[in-house]
Amino acid sequence: MSDKLNMQPVRGVRDIFGLEMELYTKIVKCAYEIAGLNNYSELMLPIFEFSEIFHRTLGESSDVVSKETYTFLDRDKTSITLRPEFTAGMVRSVISNGLTQSLPIKYFSHGPVFRHERPQKARYRQFYQLNFESIGVAEEYADIEIIALAYDLLTALGLKDVVSLELSSIGDLESRSNYKNLLVSYLSKYESELSEDSKVRLQKNPLRILDSKDESDRKILTSAPKIYDSFTKQAMDRFESVKDGLSNLGINFIINPKIVRGLDYYTHTVFEFTTNKLGASGSVIAGGRYDGLFEMMGGPRVPAIGFGSGIDRLCALLIGDFKSTINKLIFLVPIGDKALLKAPEIAAKLRNLKLRVDYVYHQNPSKQMQKANKLGATHTLIFGDEELSMDKFKLKNMETGAENIITLEQIINCV
Repeated sequence: MSDKLNMQPVRGVRDIFGLEMELYTKIVKCAYEIAGLNNYSELMLPIFEFSEIFHRTLGESSDVVSKETYTFLDRDKTSITLRPEFTAGMVRSVISNGLTQSLPIKYFSHGPVFRHERPQKARYRQFYQLNFESIGVAEEYADIEIIALAYDLLTALGLKDVVSLELSSIGDLESRSNYKNLLVSYLSKYESELSEDSKVRLQKNPLRILDSKDESDRKILTSAPKIYDSFTKQAMDRFESVKDGLSNLGINFIINPKIVRGLDYYTHTVFEFTTNKLGASGSVIAGGRYDGLFEMMGGPRVPAIGFGSGIDRLCALLIGDFKSTINKLIFLVPIGDKALLKAPEIAAKLRNLKLRVDYVYHQNPSKQMQKANKLGATHTLIFGDEELSMDKFKLKNMETGAENIITLEQIINCV
């Protein structure tokens, strides 16, 4: 066995630094601002839960549970799962903390999530999400409001023109039950031609076949019955209200009946914001109404709707045009022992002015200037014995080369 450590990251994860880290921070900051404007409170959740929290809510037979969750036994032999999504943990938190007594409530979360899937562009095994959940409102205005929130978030990030809102409804339980019967009856005639995954889904979760990426499945589905034909009047009226509400807000959308959620606790509105800039991984926001989830997890029946957004995918859309927004950096270049001893005091004064300052303990001015260039400093502040005796400093603009003699108090107006 070699003593040499493998210094590469595990497949499907990566380090985030430099411009990408700046961009990540910008996205999260923007999400905080949008959350505040819409009166969403932050909820910080554990990154792991008892496995049944995720396995039951996602469906034991789902691809996520059977193929993608990071599930393990901890030291007391309890089955633990790293969160593959936020919603189930959020519902568990609301129930276990007695927060159903304070409805309606609105929560915002962000952080890492984990799925063991095939890495591809902007899709990782440890990835990062924003999550917004509106809990306790059954009326369709909550659906319109949260879709508008997602739209405002993308607009604030400058992504409005590179994404499309795809909208659908999966109706109420009666609508979906009627549709399942029609769909199974239709697909059963083509069972031998379906993909292996779809053959399994035909018995366990037929609605999921609508989301199949298999070309043969997609061809068969072109003539399949449409879910809207099975809607009750109440389900259709609600869907029309959501469409009208979005149109009144000037939010364009495309009706896509293939957006599905296969689990019974989902109902009515489902939506995605998609892009063609990320290859096959086109969804950047996905959401829907899940009025039956609280009850399924042992709580009271609570209506809710929410969405998750992949921060990694938002970064991938923005990174090409992103320019650093970090404040200008002033790099101190002290010359001589006296100036070097004075550098911490000068740095402290400038930082009290809310300026970003750095320096190194090299007495060689040329090495200090090299370091300033490497760090991307916009200005250098050069001083030695003569400058200290006059209490004035030489400020150099690193982009133009222009130099000015100034006092520390004047620097705030010169950078």
